[in-house]
Amino acid sequence: MSAHHARPALTGPARWLTEFIYFGIKNARACLFVGLFFLAVFTVPRAGLLGLPRYDVLLVVALGIQAWMVWSRLETVDELKAVTLFHVIGFALEVFKTSSGIKSWAYPDFAYTKLFGVPLFAGFMYAAVGSYMIQAWRLFDLRIRHHPPYWMAALIAILIYANFFTHHFIGDYRWYVAACALGLYARATVIYRPLDVDRTMPLLLAFVLIGFFIWLAENISTFFGIWKYPNQLGAWSMVHVGKWSSWSLLVVMTFTIIANLKHIKARVQVPL
Repeated sequence: MSAHHARPALTGPARWLTEFIYFGIKNARACLFVGLFFLAVFTVPRAGLLGLPRYDVLLVVALGIQAWMVWSRLETVDELKAVTLFHVIGFALEVFKTSSGIKSWAYPDFAYTKLFGVPLFAGFMYAAVGSYMIQAWRLFDLRIRHHPPYWMAALIAILIYANFFTHHFIGDYRWYVAACALGLYARATVIYRPLDVDRTMPLLLAFVLIGFFIWLAENISTFFGIWKYPNQLGAWSMVHVGKWSSWSLLVVMTFTIIANLKHIKARVQVPL
C-alpha cells in the first residue's frame, strides 16, 4: 500500500494539530518570496541605502530574491516565466492607475528606476501574489474539482482585469463580474494535502481569504508610505474595506492565469 493511501498513524486532536503545523509550514514556504520582499519593503529606510533611493533598493532586492530562488531550485524557470507575466500585468495596471488623468494612488519618492512615474519594483507586488499561488499549488499538491470550462474562466479573468481600467470611464461593474465569477466557481473545490491526507475547501473561500491577507498587507504598506492613496496624503488612514473585493477579484484573475497555463502545459505534457 502506498504512503498516499496508507491509514494515518495519528488520530484525533494530534492529527489535526500536526496537519495544522504542516499547513503553516507549507504556507510559510510558499510565502518565501512574499515574506522576503515585504521584509525589505518594511525595513529599507525611506532615505534609501548607500546613496540609492528606497524604490531602487527594493528593485535590487526583488531581483536578487528571484535569482536566488531559481539558483537554489526553489523556483523553476517555467515558474519564473509565470511570475514575470504577473509582473508585467501588474506594472501595466500601476502605470494606468498612477497616470495624470486617473491618480488613484501615487509613488511620492524619487527613484532612478521609475518608468512612466511607477518604480519598476511595483510589479513585484503583483508577482508576489502569483509566486505564492504557484508555490502553494506545488507544495500542497493542489487539484481542482469541478473546475469550470477554461475558456469561460479566461473570459471572466479578462473582464476582471478590464474593469480595473474601464470603471474610470463607463462605471464600476465589479459586482456584476463578481456575481458571474461566483456562479462560475460555485461548485469548484480545491483539494490540498497538508500532510498525507487530502483536505478540501470551497475555491471561492480560498479566493476571499487570500484577498483579505493582501488587503492587510496593503494597509501595512501604505502605513510605511510605500505608496499612498489620495486620502492618505495628509495622514495615514485605513485602506477602504472595499479594496478587499478588488484584491479578491485579482486573486481570481491570478488563479485563472495559473490554472490555464497548467492546463496548456498538461496538454503538451510539459509540467509547469
